[in-house]
Amino acid sequence: MQAQELKRVLESGLLSFPLTDFDANLQFNPGPYVERLEWLMPYGASALFAAGGTGEFFSLEPGEYSAVVKTAIETCRGRMPIIAGAGGGTTLAIKYAQEAERLGAQGVLLLPHYLTEASQEGLVAHVEAVCRSVKFGVIVYNRGACRLTPKSLLQLADRCPNLIGFKDGVGDIEAMVSIRQQLGDRFAYLGGLPTAEVFAGAYKAMGCPVYSSAVFNFIPKTAIEFYNAHAADDTETTNRLIRDFFLPYLELRNRGQGYAVSIVKAGATIIGHSAGPVRPPLSDLKPAEVEELRALMAKLGPQ
Repeated sequence: MQAQELKRVLESGLLSFPLTDFDANLQFNPGPYVERLEWLMPYGASALFAAGGTGEFFSLEPGEYSAVVKTAIETCRGRMPIIAGAGGGTTLAIKYAQEAERLGAQGVLLLPHYLTEASQEGLVAHVEAVCRSVKFGVIVYNRGACRLTPKSLLQLADRCPNLIGFKDGVGDIEAMVSIRQQLGDRFAYLGGLPTAEVFAGAYKAMGCPVYSSAVFNFIPKTAIEFYNAHAADDTETTNRLIRDFFLPYLELRNRGQGYAVSIVKAGATIIGHSAGPVRPPLSDLKPAEVEELRALMAKLGPQ
């Protein structure tokens, strides 16, 4: 898939990050992962991000990363584009991106380099180096230690033809409006705040109508219902779902650091598609919290 083809895919509908399945010993469990992908594909997301943030990319060593991405590509080939996560320091991020390209992924989402702060000059050099190391499309995730200014993105847009996507996980409205106005249609713009449905209306007003959904992992029917209503400006439906499900869900999610991933794994277990426990340093929901989530999900009906 050429970079511009990937850009069109990103702009066409709901995106999601499948969970990575671990067994009781916290080892990658490919069989259930294949079953997960087979279950999710028919619901109609435009693309899936293998080994992404919700897929606990940060916990995977390179061999596991290859296994996860390869399994996703082989399972979804010809039916669903697979975009792989990539991240860490520049040298390591390049290796991940090149491995994803070698395996046949349609592109990569460049996750933050995580720990050290960096200047805009350094961030531009980092993103540019990863883009130049591959031929397929790259999406940069604006979050954490990687917060790019409009000026930096203009430089990258000029230097890196295969940088085709900008995913925002910061929520700085002034910066987002400035980026969207200055860059125009150069990028596909994706909403990337945790539980993106709550922010979807505001992002659409800023010219960013597409987002990635974590809850698609355990309530895919509701996730698609929300996205279709969002795309059709059906605010009666989106407001109802935000009020009845997403706001109580946020209250539960916000009780623990790292629960943005843990609560999704808990939801998958409740719905009958367990992905196993999260890996440290994340921690699973407490039993009482799982029961609260179960009761909240029951109000949505069958998925």
